[in-house]
Amino acid sequence: MTDLAATPPHNIGVTFNPLHDGARDLAHQLVDAIKARGVAVALDDETSAADELANSDLVICLGGDGSVLRCTRRVVERGATILGVNLGRLGFLTELEGAQILDRLDDVIKGTGRIEERMMLEAGVRGQGVTFAGLNEAVVGRATLSRAIQLAVDVDGIRVADYRCDGVIVATATGSTAYALSVGGPILYPESSDLIVVPVAPHLSAQHAVIIPGNETVHITLEPDQQAVLSVDGLADVQLREGDSVHVSAGVHPARFLRFKPRTDFYIRMAAQLGWHRPGGNARPLPPAAG
Repeated sequence: MTDLAATPPHNIGVTFNPLHDGARDLAHQLVDAIKARGVAVALDDETSAADELANSDLVICLGGDGSVLRCTRRVVERGATILGVNLGRLGFLTELEGAQILDRLDDVIKGTGRIEERMMLEAGVRGQGVTFAGLNEAVVGRATLSRAIQLAVDVDGIRVADYRCDGVIVATATGSTAYALSVGGPILYPESSDLIVVPVAPHLSAQHAVIIPGNETVHITLEPDQQAVLSVDGLADVQLREGDSVHVSAGVHPARFLRFKPRTDFYIRMAAQLGWHRPGGNARPLPPAAG
């Protein structure tokens, strides 16, 4: 896997979630520090209708994973790189914690680090001509709490399954640690280009996830007398009716993230956040392989 080296940014955008304590103050401190270093900077409140990030080649996003998801949808088509700064709870998508950004700002401006590219997906409804970009997942789920839905799942024209279930998730590698994980799906390495298809609470049918290559398209079709909702990253909801067919495929533009830590940090973070280390475990790690 080839590393993409970071480069010094020409225009930096700073966006923040005002619902997080201290986010606004940190954003203003950051903007002042960037200006003091002679680099162009724009400040954006993520709830604002104005697009202050239009000219940014690097966007520093202050918030949690939800903020990073929203930021990605806004800038991915422009090829801007995102540096996530965690002010939330999990921080699977972020690289730094809180005020660490002020300590690492010189590294950011010098172009230190590497660029991690993650596949996005696109989802839409046949015949509607509108697609939605997502970093995590597209979900076709039931429209009412009391009734399961009947869905047919095809991969490149081949019928894979007929489910009576609460829904079907199509997730990227990034989304493999989100909703898909909570219903028993596998975890993929972040830079994998595969897609995961996993049913939610299937009735009298196998609850197995399927991993498919990212160059194939998944179609999820509603059977007669069914109603459902298409949701992409929890940010876009489309009402579906019987006969509607949702198509999900790899996105054209990858999401780009600035990373300072090595790729192996993914395993460290995953094990810590998912509680996989047994308290008191004393097995020594294996020594590094000889070069």
